[in-house]
Amino acid sequence: MMSTKEKIQEEVDTLEQEVFQHEIVLHNDDVNTFDYVIDSLIAVCDHTVEQAEQCAYLVHYKGKCTVKSGEFKELEPKCSKLLQLGLSAELI
Repeated sequence: MMSTKEKIQEEVDTLEQEVFQHEIVLHNDDVNTFDYVIDSLIAVCDHTVEQAEQCAYLVHYKGKCTVKSGEFKELEPKCSKLLQLGLSAELI
């Protein structure tokens, strides 16, 4: 028999997993410049300059990079905006 405390902790663990199971993945393309990608990440994903630069380099050299994690409803409009800006992004 589980204690109330254990049951609540189990529910919290489940909720935390559900909340953070989505991410926006940015893919490399041969169209957009580093500066454009960096500016887009700062504007859309609230990145610092350093975060945006790191992501841009990872995308360039590794082919893709997770640029934002969180709830689907928070990420969906951000991913749509990145796509509107011409970036190759997907929400997973």
